[in-house]
Amino acid sequence: MAADTSGRTFSEYLSHHLQNLVYGPLPAGHERKFPARGETTTEKEIYCEEKNVSFDGESYCTETLAEDGWYLAHNKTDLEAMGFWGIHIDTMFFSITLGAIFLFIFARAARKFSMEKPTKLQCFIEMMIDFIDNTVKGTFKAAKNTLIAPMALTIFVWVLLMNLMDLVPVDLIPYPAELLGVPYLKVVPTTDINLTASLALSVFGLYLFFSIKSKGFIGFIKSITLHPFGPWMLPANLFVELVDMLAKPLSLALRLYGNLYAGEMIFLLIAGMVSWQLTLSGVMVGVLGTLLSLAWAIFHILIVVLQAFIFMMLTTVYMNMAHEKFEQH
Repeated sequence: MAADTSGRTFSEYLSHHLQNLVYGPLPAGHERKFPARGETTTEKEIYCEEKNVSFDGESYCTETLAEDGWYLAHNKTDLEAMGFWGIHIDTMFFSITLGAIFLFIFARAARKFSMEKPTKLQCFIEMMIDFIDNTVKGTFKAAKNTLIAPMALTIFVWVLLMNLMDLVPVDLIPYPAELLGVPYLKVVPTTDINLTASLALSVFGLYLFFSIKSKGFIGFIKSITLHPFGPWMLPANLFVELVDMLAKPLSLALRLYGNLYAGEMIFLLIAGMVSWQLTLSGVMVGVLGTLLSLAWAIFHILIVVLQAFIFMMLTTVYMNMAHEKFEQH
């Protein structure tokens, strides 16, 4: 889809699409600054007056908060003031909605399960389950745990659905949402480091839980203090093992976030540089941009599926490592 036509510069267009819809607490005395709507300076000034705030004379409305309260963030200053308590509404909405769609589809297929006349949906889901089951069987061999395969299936499908949102045209949802009063909207949850980090930390928590459960607390302590250099190199052992342990959630989070963020950025660059105009050059540029977006979307399908598979595969590998018994040499 063509670039936004609300009068933004190319840089403003990119920053607008890369900002989450964040709702959080702001203290009294904080100066809020948000874009004034309108084509002309007069229209923007009227818009600020209707909001009972000041107009900076250019493009923004400003106000100084008289008391503490919860507000939408409009810039980096607001985000820094909100800190940890800022809620990424768009990330939560799309991730929960896609998770609910995943549960609905699988529950529907389960209710209509038939051995005699399986539906196309049932066949597709059975193929997916067999694929995940065979993958887990080939990777998870340290112990027997019936939780691992369902967890791997959930991670793969949920992350895949969130990644697939990257194939939605960049202005298809945010632009109508802005017309309805939603100032910012990121539709790809996995382009938010907060979500990928929370997924990675959840996996890391399970890794620690199963490590302690399978090895015992004493065995777990021994595994990070006596390995790999033996008891006489305890400080070095502890340093190496802690670095290795902390690298697991860090690599999981950054790999998924980085690949999807880069893919979204390329879509935005293509859309931001292309605008449809009723001239020969405008039409040619528009057609070229559409072809570029289509070509990148086709290639990006591989990245979308591959990153979901890698996240699921590494989770299974980490669960296998957690279930391995510690053997002191």
